[in-house]
Amino acid sequence: MTMKKKKTAPTVTANEFLNRELSWLEFNQRVLLEACNPEVPLLERLKFLSITASNLDEFCMVRVGGLKLLVAAKIRRTDPSGMTPRQQLVAVTRRMRKMVADQYELLESLSKELSEHGFVLLEGVDALTDEQRKWLEREFMDNIFPLISPVGVGDDRPFHPTGLLLHCAVLLNPVASDEAPRLAFIPLGPKLPRFIRIPDAAGRAVFLPIEQVVAWQIAAVMEGQSVRECVPFRVTRNADIELREDLSSDLLVGMQELLDDRLETECIRLEVHRCASRALMNAMTRQLDLDQAEVYYVDGPVELRSLMAIVQTDGFECLRPEQWEPVPSPDVDIKECIFTQIARGDILLVHPYESFDPVVKFISDAADDPQVLAIKQVLYRTASQSAIVEALIRAAQVGKYVTVLIELKARFDEARNISQARRLELAGVHVVYGVRSLKTHAKICLVVRRERQGIVRYVHFGTGNYNEKTAALYSDVGFFTCRNDFGADASDVFNAITGYSQPQSLRRLEMAPFSIRSTILKLITNETERARNNEKAEITMKMNSLSDDGIIAALYDASRAGVKIKLNVRGICCLKPGVPGMSENITVVSIVDYYLEHARIFRFRNGGLDDLYISSADMMTRNLDKRIELMIPVLAPGARKKLLATLDVYFADRVKARNLYPNGDYRLATPRGKEKPVRAQEELYRRAKAAARLQEQTKPTMLEPYHRKRNPQTDTTP
Repeated sequence: MTMKKKKTAPTVTANEFLNRELSWLEFNQRVLLEACNPEVPLLERLKFLSITASNLDEFCMVRVGGLKLLVAAKIRRTDPSGMTPRQQLVAVTRRMRKMVADQYELLESLSKELSEHGFVLLEGVDALTDEQRKWLEREFMDNIFPLISPVGVGDDRPFHPTGLLLHCAVLLNPVASDEAPRLAFIPLGPKLPRFIRIPDAAGRAVFLPIEQVVAWQIAAVMEGQSVRECVPFRVTRNADIELREDLSSDLLVGMQELLDDRLETECIRLEVHRCASRALMNAMTRQLDLDQAEVYYVDGPVELRSLMAIVQTDGFECLRPEQWEPVPSPDVDIKECIFTQIARGDILLVHPYESFDPVVKFISDAADDPQVLAIKQVLYRTASQSAIVEALIRAAQVGKYVTVLIELKARFDEARNISQARRLELAGVHVVYGVRSLKTHAKICLVVRRERQGIVRYVHFGTGNYNEKTAALYSDVGFFTCRNDFGADASDVFNAITGYSQPQSLRRLEMAPFSIRSTILKLITNETERARNNEKAEITMKMNSLSDDGIIAALYDASRAGVKIKLNVRGICCLKPGVPGMSENITVVSIVDYYLEHARIFRFRNGGLDDLYISSADMMTRNLDKRIELMIPVLAPGARKKLLATLDVYFADRVKARNLYPNGDYRLATPRGKEKPVRAQEELYRRAKAAARLQEQTKPTMLEPYHRKRNPQTDTTP
């Protein structure tokens, strides 16, 4: 594929732009504030703390890793906020250190509160009874000791600790008095439990970090050696490396090599327990080739993301929030043929309040329906046990033409996608590994079906991945249609990304990197011109991130013209709202709550006609210029009404929403006057439940007799 030149907007100056990296860290801070919120149940707070640690790991691997490469290359070019790579690295490191300190301070507080409810996180073996210690010693010798292998390291014995894997560093006394202390590392591999649950006579859930167990039994591990100390640590390696597609003839092989390369990249962070001695730290930093500036001393378990493993401990329901089970959509009868229902009219689903089951059913029915001729789908991130992948395999095995573009370059999901791609290929699926130089991030599935009137194309579009696991955790929108123009566009999209064709002007869809940017700019400009003509003009956008300077510049122009702009941006936002003469007509709100906000919904008033879209794309340069994305107009009256109502709820939140201020700070939104506080996610779930209940109450009673299912192998009479 070749790319057309894209329409651009005026650029912004440095004082009009918030730094992308610091903006992301403020997003993670908002997640941490949920963990600090006393109104949130304790185990949910522990979960949020774990999420902040996992988020920070990825940020460090990719964004900090990238900054370090720029600094090493002596790049001094400033970003749109006016900061050089070195200035960004200094600011980011300072902010990360404060965040890590806050995380461990919170963990100490949460541990105390949890212990009052019988959920105990121990820091060592001292609090154990003699009986518990005996049990733990047997457990160690039977199930832990056989799985660990100390490795002696030194100048003549280099060792590369695996990134993000927990290790213990052991300092040994020298063999001779005139020699230096010796160093050994003990990798605590993924087959070992992160926390050991200790039997407790009082019925409490008592957990001990595995590194404390190893330290307690270090004499048995290093038998015959004189041990000075045993301290847990973890390294983070630079993951900001990408495949040179121009040098790789086979993308699958290239991606496997990339995964191997990540194991050997430079260390960019060392997390170590603060009890480590100076002698041990000198030996470790020399061995790992690290400066003190890259060392993070922690006062608690290394690797807080592993707390997620104990959050799901059975029992303790009083420490968890009420579970919001997805409800059936009143627009889909799961027992009826999905294609018949889509043929009656477009269907819009708001997940996870409405169940993801209709999406799985769409692909499963397509696999089993003899009238279906072909299935074409893009997979970006899949579940490890995926009913969708199984349905695609089943479809290929019964002779349907199945084409799947599975994006091997989905960061940190490469290994899983490689595995899924191989399974699909073995079943006879035509697998495309992606598009050269672009990531395919669009969410689309096309089903081609032969019907009485001819060939009909059924399409599903979404803002989220075809992943049953994350579909229950992320807030997204899905859309079914069999409109001819949408189906024709879907065919053109697949022809473009699986072949070599250049997508011509699509009828309804917009596709990055060809037309989403220019269409968004055109829609913003239309509102700007209306405002200048003293017409009512409004823009309402919900997205995950906003960092593209061209889009931001256009929004600033619109604000100056008088357009009322409301933005709901979950994560990165580089736009400064509320600045007189520049953005006083722009408000930005961010919501962090039970579900991860993931939907992209765009509304442009257009004189009251409301141009309304859903999209897989955020307003980031990478999405608009370097990825294949889709933006889909929502045209059916019922679907439009539902989507607009959903969008409005997000701007009514006064419980979980935080408003962005020009200096980059976020503050909780508060009810105005006697306004009733609205929690957007709770309200959307309440509406979904009410609609499902009404549908159930108004459904006519049907008497459905059971019949013995005929077995063609044994039944000879008709």
